[in-house]
Amino acid sequence: MAKTYIENMLGENERIILVTRQHGFVLFSSIIAEIVVTLIVIAAFIVMTLSNPLAAFGFLLALIPLGIMTWDIFTWNNHQYVVTNRRVIQISGIFNKAVIDSSLEKVTDIKMTQSFFGRLFDYGDVEILTASEIGVNLFKRIGNPIKFKTAMLNAKEKLGYEGTGAHAQRSVSIPALIDALEELRKKGILTEEEFKAKKKELLAKM
Repeated sequence: MAKTYIENMLGENERIILVTRQHGFVLFSSIIAEIVVTLIVIAAFIVMTLSNPLAAFGFLLALIPLGIMTWDIFTWNNHQYVVTNRRVIQISGIFNKAVIDSSLEKVTDIKMTQSFFGRLFDYGDVEILTASEIGVNLFKRIGNPIKFKTAMLNAKEKLGYEGTGAHAQRSVSIPALIDALEELRKKGILTEEEFKAKKKELLAKM
């Protein structure tokens, strides 16, 4: 299966955590005019066709608002906000793509704003403050902003631990523990048998 545009942008060991878009209200507000015009055109030519069959060709005019509406739908669908385990990405554009991403390492603060209706219908603005030159990324009226913010916070908290994990931590700390046991053995606090037993336990965990 061919990779999506987002998947092709991912680095090694980078994975997608969440993909979201602007709330459906944003799409609806942009196409409501086209829907109304299309219905009016269709209704008008239905009436006209009753008296003049040639007026049926006027239905072709409905293709204009339908085409604009289709374009708006594709534009909304291709405007995506992506959280990975390394960064936050904003992608827009159908044919020509514009991509803005912020490394989670540089994210200094995350602000979320929800109006009364935003809380009621689950949309809001998320503002990301970073230490980069861009400074602020504002994602307006995205769907499920709480989930989006939580995904970023969790990914930022885990940043730096993935790929190392408990095994790497043990690999670093166990030699230090063995050295500490050796010092205790030298001081007579541990016997030779106790030292060997503890050392064997620690080595088995590596």
